[in-house]
Amino acid sequence: MPAARPRAVAGERRLTFDRLPPREEGAALAGTPWGEAWLTALTERALDPARLARGRRYAEGGRVDAITVTPGLVIAYVHGSRPRPYRAQVRVRTLDDDEWEAFLDAVAERPGHIAALLDRQLPEALLEGGVGSPLLPRRGDLLPFCGCPDTGRPCKHAAALCYQTARLLDADPFALLLLRGRSEQEILDALTRRNAAHAARAAAEARAARDRDPAVPQGVRATKALSRAASGLPPLPALLPPPAHPGHPPAFPAAPGGPDPYALDQLATHAAARAHALLTTGEDPVGGLTLWQDAVRVAAARPGSGLTAATRTLYSSLAAAAGRTPVDLARAVAAWRQGGPAGLDVLEGDPWDPPAGRFDRARPLLMAAGLAPFRPWRNRLTHPVGHAQLRLGQDNLWYAYESEPDADDWWPRGTADPDPVAALTALGPGLDPAELPPEPPHH
Repeated sequence: MPAARPRAVAGERRLTFDRLPPREEGAALAGTPWGEAWLTALTERALDPARLARGRRYAEGGRVDAITVTPGLVIAYVHGSRPRPYRAQVRVRTLDDDEWEAFLDAVAERPGHIAALLDRQLPEALLEGGVGSPLLPRRGDLLPFCGCPDTGRPCKHAAALCYQTARLLDADPFALLLLRGRSEQEILDALTRRNAAHAARAAAEARAARDRDPAVPQGVRATKALSRAASGLPPLPALLPPPAHPGHPPAFPAAPGGPDPYALDQLATHAAARAHALLTTGEDPVGGLTLWQDAVRVAAARPGSGLTAATRTLYSSLAAAAGRTPVDLARAVAAWRQGGPAGLDVLEGDPWDPPAGRFDRARPLLMAAGLAPFRPWRNRLTHPVGHAQLRLGQDNLWYAYESEPDADDWWPRGTADPDPVAALTALGPGLDPAELPPEPPHH
């Protein structure tokens, strides 16, 4: 992997990179094919390995100042044993116009090459001589010079500059392209013009093919197709059948300082499921949700029930965006998992008076199951000790809640059920009426 790109000040055909820090112990001298080729060209030309070794130590010690790259030239000041630094430079042959045209044609032929350049990568197919002329320097391509009295080629100062330049090329291959004669903007502008010309040629060829073959359907201008006076137009093609299930999003790699891959995967999965529902039913399953409801939905979709470090971070950010606390969100998530939007309404909605019928039949059903007589209030039935509660939702389902005895801190438990006894099964043991105080007499 190339190193992080050093900060550069860019001119029209000039890049000045900040002074690179000392190289970390054990780090490779170059991490890309183009960086390695640069060092190979340096070592093959060198006449004195000892000078190279000293230059490498200078580079590793951070003795090379800011590096300026222009077409055919790399320049920097290098600090040696004397107080005053020496001006070192390396010259490289630039490509002529024909060689650049061959290179740009090779890049434009494959969209993957353009994408790689934008990602500051050089595909191997572009590095060698198959595109007209090799980008990588070869033996004899690097011509080092220095203002020091050493007559070696290269001296240790010029060698240090070469080693640091390899690190720059690792991080930004456009520096290599600039050395060969073209700036980043010139290359991107030339590729844009080639893409436009290619699209124009493709459109002309398509028109010519339609003219030669009457069987090829003719196009219709959008203004004509959408006008009220349009008539005699062919029918629209049949719609493709919808897929059986939402598509799977691509894998998102982790990157230092980048977004959480799991969060990206979760958002992409939600978007795919929402798009599939719209396509198959014409209805948006989450379009009517409030900000708070959608925050609860997103949090509830995260698997597991434990609050891991990643989950706590997610809960904190979602709760802050909705103006609530993480505890509010955790309680709401339990309600959402219990019954979706209806479960959240049961948690946060006001108590209400249900009509006679299902609510009145619940207490006899509970007593027939050997449970204590729950105390009714509005749409709620509460255990005499106060640690279990049933709430009847507007959907006529029963929702179980649990709290510490003698506390008013109710948390949803289990799954909503039309049977009040079945809804209580999520609370487990501990509802034995023998352990409860007698119910006070009713007057």
